[in-house]
Amino acid sequence: MKLTMLGTGNALVTECYNTCFVIEDNGQYFMVDGGGGSAVLHQLKHAGYDWTDMRHIFVTHKHMDHLMGIFWMVRMICQYMKEGKYQGEATIYSHKDILELIRDIAGKLLNKKETLFLDNGLHLVEVHNGEKLNIIGHDVTFFDIQSTKAKQYGFSMELGNGKKLTCCGDEPYNPCEEEYAKNSDWLLHEAFCLYSERDDFHPYEKHHSTVKDACELAEKLNVKNLLLYHTEDKNLAQRKKYYLEEGSRYYHGNLYVPEDLESLDLEWMPK
Repeated sequence: MKLTMLGTGNALVTECYNTCFVIEDNGQYFMVDGGGGSAVLHQLKHAGYDWTDMRHIFVTHKHMDHLMGIFWMVRMICQYMKEGKYQGEATIYSHKDILELIRDIAGKLLNKKETLFLDNGLHLVEVHNGEKLNIIGHDVTFFDIQSTKAKQYGFSMELGNGKKLTCCGDEPYNPCEEEYAKNSDWLLHEAFCLYSERDDFHPYEKHHSTVKDACELAEKLNVKNLLLYHTEDKNLAQRKKYYLEEGSRYYHGNLYVPEDLESLDLEWMPK
């Protein structure tokens, strides 16, 4: 079982792709968000994936850097279904507001022969706070992170053998998420920039956190593996080095700062 980062950057990056990723197990795939555009197809290809294998897609919220790539997935799926080139079905999971937005924009941008496949091959499935679904053979619980910007959901996935992965979306941890995040074997959390560069990037004004903040949180929540994403790209070549250096001062678990297209084995290996 592995996780592949299709993108690791925040909304305004130009040196890497916006944050989105794929969880893979036994030839099945759970794709989370789509980044900001058609480059999601490029990222999937260069990660070694066939986009047609992305049969389970979850959209966290409506911000452009997470949602726009989803419309390219919708277009490709519906177009290939219309042409008889897509075998089987696909599902997009999200909260009600996102699904209504997908229906509305797809209806305006795609032709009628393609939109016929919405709910007839491409299923739009609404999830609710605290709801559990089995996706790619794993129980996934969705939760409202109580964002004050746009309604946003995170999720917690049971990995097996009592282990779990929790994704907090792209905003700082909210205490309402404690039951999901605490004692997680993997925690996926945004880190907009280094704490030492907070005056340059102003993360708190954008309702984001720093590497220090995320690492202190993971230490408090007894997280075994912390993955940082949704970052700036000012010094991408040195990002991993600098983030690991700062983070290791506050967090004593396994800290990861992946690059675009990097894969991680979700089998936990303790220090």
